[in-house]
Amino acid sequence: MFLLSMMAVSCSTSKYVPEGEYLLDKVDVKSDSKDFDVSILKPYLKQKTNTKLFPTIKYKLGSKFFNDKDSAKWIDKAKIKWGNKPIFFDSVQAENTCNVLKSVMNNNGYLHAKVDYITKINNKRLKLKYLVHPDKLFFIDKISYVISDSSIKTLLIDNDFFKRGLRKGIPFSVEDLDTERQRITSFLRSNGYYKFNKEFIHYDCDTISGSQLINIVLYLDLFQNNYDDAPKEHLQYKIRKITYSFEPGTTIRVRQPVLENSMMLSEGDNFSAEKLQQTYNNFSRLHAIKYTNIKLNEIADSAMLDVHVHVKTNKPSSISFQPEGTNTAGNLGAAAILTYENRNLFRGSETLSMQIRAAFEAITGLEGYQNKNYEEYNIETRLSFPRFLIPFIPTRHKIHVNATSELALSYNLQNRPEFHRRVFSSVWRYRWHLSKKNVSYKLDLIDLNYIYMPWISSTFKSQYLDDVSSRNAILRYNYEDLFIAKIGFGVSYSNKRQVVRASVETSGNFLNAMSNFIKMKRNSQGQYTVLNIAYAQYAKGDFEYSYALPFSRNSTFVMHAGFGIAYPYGNSKILPFEKRYFSGGANSVRGWNVRGLGPGKYHKSNGAIDFINQTGDIKIDLNLEYRMRLFWKINGAVFIDAGNIWTLRNYEEQPGGQFYFNEFYKQMAVAYGLGLRLNFDYFILRFDLGMKAINPAYKNSKEHYPIFHPDVSRDFAFHFAVGLPF
Repeated sequence: MFLLSMMAVSCSTSKYVPEGEYLLDKVDVKSDSKDFDVSILKPYLKQKTNTKLFPTIKYKLGSKFFNDKDSAKWIDKAKIKWGNKPIFFDSVQAENTCNVLKSVMNNNGYLHAKVDYITKINNKRLKLKYLVHPDKLFFIDKISYVISDSSIKTLLIDNDFFKRGLRKGIPFSVEDLDTERQRITSFLRSNGYYKFNKEFIHYDCDTISGSQLINIVLYLDLFQNNYDDAPKEHLQYKIRKITYSFEPGTTIRVRQPVLENSMMLSEGDNFSAEKLQQTYNNFSRLHAIKYTNIKLNEIADSAMLDVHVHVKTNKPSSISFQPEGTNTAGNLGAAAILTYENRNLFRGSETLSMQIRAAFEAITGLEGYQNKNYEEYNIETRLSFPRFLIPFIPTRHKIHVNATSELALSYNLQNRPEFHRRVFSSVWRYRWHLSKKNVSYKLDLIDLNYIYMPWISSTFKSQYLDDVSSRNAILRYNYEDLFIAKIGFGVSYSNKRQVVRASVETSGNFLNAMSNFIKMKRNSQGQYTVLNIAYAQYAKGDFEYSYALPFSRNSTFVMHAGFGIAYPYGNSKILPFEKRYFSGGANSVRGWNVRGLGPGKYHKSNGAIDFINQTGDIKIDLNLEYRMRLFWKINGAVFIDAGNIWTLRNYEEQPGGQFYFNEFYKQMAVAYGLGLRLNFDYFILRFDLGMKAINPAYKNSKEHYPIFHPDVSRDFAFHFAVGLPF
């Protein structure tokens, strides 16, 4: 009702426009040259239209000034509170915009560019179009350098510095010239020139008559503290002494060697602004340290600097308690988490975290079982070191990347009416990050998981595990004791628009080699065992790519693709349940509930065990989402999802689930829907309403194409989650 009211207001605002004013309905930029990209000019437009929900609905227009301000109706008060002021055409702003756009084009090499505008009026609404005439693009021809400081000239020439900057033949751009100034400044400040700044660099640019070429001369001036001083060569500063201090009253202190290992500057070396920033980054990774202030003090009548590091530490430890509610397939329950954290265990900013979680659910609708409740207890301990812990590698080599080493141990106890399950896990992991390249890595050097089933209900065994007529190999495998010893590696890259993630892991290869070598015994299924427990052997790889294309300040189009494949071999014919793929849910194809899709065209046959059957070895996810800001902290989304899972082998319990190159694209499920996001900066609450469009698991044409025959009770799915889907 509220949104419909906003749409109605947005369509009837013309009658409220004052005489002589025109509501700005559309602003566009067009060029008479196909080679010129007008998108670079749109951020410089002085006037833009009111916020739009969709391309034609200005949902916030008029709500603030085109309603009865004295009305007592709650909806009018709400519209006045969050509405936008209407934007009227301003000819002065339009003229200013023409001048700004012309300046932007001049700065991008179009030195003879011209800009004008035209308007079109219809019923108090005005469409504004800027017409851009770029003319010819100018290019850099000859580049000369006049460097008055002999030491700097030698340093730049010895490092072939100018071969990597401006070059002949590139389009002229003021931004490129400024980037070159900044590049030279950064290089010199990282080679001892503490007082150098880009104001010591300036250019002369001359066009060549009758051509589209520009000659450039770069001048690097001598040092002058002020206009009255005589010019002199720039000083190259060295580090004389480095000292450390803690905030007065500090009770927790970090060991001196830890501070020294985080310091990238060295006594006797040249000052480096780059190493100074790396030092700040290193200290920020130490959880025991709250903040760091590094002061550089000049030594009078010398080119020496003293470095003083002042440190304020965090509280040494903390305890937190977090209650939560649970709802699994309609079964309500409660859980509680108690967490203890020590941020400076060995006075080296090592972080010890211990977490205990207890959960309880009252299970309903389960017939033939003695116990009706579900209990889970989990204890996890993590010890994290803010550096690489690798033998035989010098500490100074380890600190050059942002790295952590982590040991984690956990024990999980689950008591269900059908079975009791115990999982013990341990992992030794490295994480490191290259900030300059926006790349991070993760290496699970050794990850051990022992799954133990101490008790299985006789009812569950007789119905699903032991009865020959209903025996399910996938189900049986996941209710047996199992040992998983894996190694994994992952890499991710992200910038403002793109995110790329890739990971691989393998399990059981070393154990299999040892088993073959020493001729270890096999169990009744022909699997090698370790301490009478079969171990899993498989390889798995995952890849994800996301790209965000901003449409405006308040809207973005996001594309996402994900692919995963896992192959059991050697000692395993079936993947462990925890490693199998599933589809559907809040982060997949949102027209289906979690684990409700696939594999392939598999149609549900037994509701009690379909959560096992609806898993696979291959997964494809394709997503398109248009995100927009609505009002306050509420954002909206429109999405289309596609994907499915498949098996690599033909399992008789999953008919129609095997992957075939000439069939899989026909089995891609498609969904569409709407979403709301509550963006509280630190976290996002997400609500998605999805509908099936194409269903690969169908019995008739109506089920196959629900987009033409929608049935809310059959095709609708609601999802609540924290964070964005991708």
